[in-house]
Amino acid sequence: MGSSVAGLEQSAVALERGTAGVDFALIGHQESWRAAADVLAVLRGPEHAPLPEDELRDILPWIPPRAVCHVEVRSACPAEAAHEETARGLYIDSFIPPDCLDERHMRDNLARVRGAAAYAVRAGAKIVSLGGFSSILIEGNFDQLLERRDTVFTTGNTLTVAFIVQGIQRMCAMEGRELRRSTLLIVGATGDVGSGCARCLGPAVGRVLLCARNLERLRRLAAELAAEGVAVEIATGPEQFSAPADLAICAASLASPSLLLGRLAPEAIVCDAGYPKNLSPEALMPGAKVFFGGLGQVTGGMRFEPNFRGVLNRHPFTDVAHGCLLEGMALALEKRFEPFSRGRGLITPERVEEMAAVAAGHGIVLAPLYNGDGPLESGIACLAEWARC
Repeated sequence: MGSSVAGLEQSAVALERGTAGVDFALIGHQESWRAAADVLAVLRGPEHAPLPEDELRDILPWIPPRAVCHVEVRSACPAEAAHEETARGLYIDSFIPPDCLDERHMRDNLARVRGAAAYAVRAGAKIVSLGGFSSILIEGNFDQLLERRDTVFTTGNTLTVAFIVQGIQRMCAMEGRELRRSTLLIVGATGDVGSGCARCLGPAVGRVLLCARNLERLRRLAAELAAEGVAVEIATGPEQFSAPADLAICAASLASPSLLLGRLAPEAIVCDAGYPKNLSPEALMPGAKVFFGGLGQVTGGMRFEPNFRGVLNRHPFTDVAHGCLLEGMALALEKRFEPFSRGRGLITPERVEEMAAVAAGHGIVLAPLYNGDGPLESGIACLAEWARC
């Protein structure tokens, strides 16, 4: 194992020496073994050959949570091109093995997230965003994080919801669809992201289909929406609804891409906002327009040291990241060091609008839409549209 981890300790020491003045920290994990291999390849350096997969699977569980790179994010306001400021941060990988995201490994994974959080606190981060399964494990109960000092934590889910909603709106505009005539299916509806999407989009569509495993939570959310005049139907499986949906948001907490949506209307618009992705490769959705949701773009630019561009942000457009991570960056640029997103059930349309405005004020906007086959629109066109708004 000694030769396999060569280079990791040197890079860890170098990063720890440069943690003075850290505004934010981002806690995440890799969703595939290929992504994990790419992270370790950068950490070990070009002088070391890539690890064979069997060695990678052996050593990854032994790597403790630690920072893998510095991140610098720049604010950019198109109305005031001369205005620019930066925030400095760390990306901390919890090194949760990609095939250990299910409930059987919850205790070990929670320990890893706690370890990553303690690392962020020791580094002096003022605000920490919990990415991917990290926020699901914590569920907004930041008291589970044993060491906090003056560091605040956010799940980042409010900005994720903002980008999902904006993505649905943009796709509908591209496809000539009317939201108010649509039936919207939300899978993972009682989670923080799913319930936030339901509150934001429920009043704008014709009908909402709420799908989740916990029936009691479904009933509570349905009653809340019905009180606002929203037509709602609930089920514990997407195949159980009385009519097909022509819009769908997949925001379930799944350990791997395994979701089969059941009946969809022809040419339905489907947003896969999961991390890892929700939709199974075997899902049959003839004519469906699928896009990956919850992603934003830093138009002022991001810089990684060491250079993880294309490794940590594996997207066809530059400077794109998940909304959960971008929320911490936006709040750091705004110098609002507060736990904006605290946990399940607290995301409201008003909070989504507020967080989206904070992000947009620093040039952090909805990323150009894409799916597994590539871009669905031009990045340049998207930026031009944003600049006109």
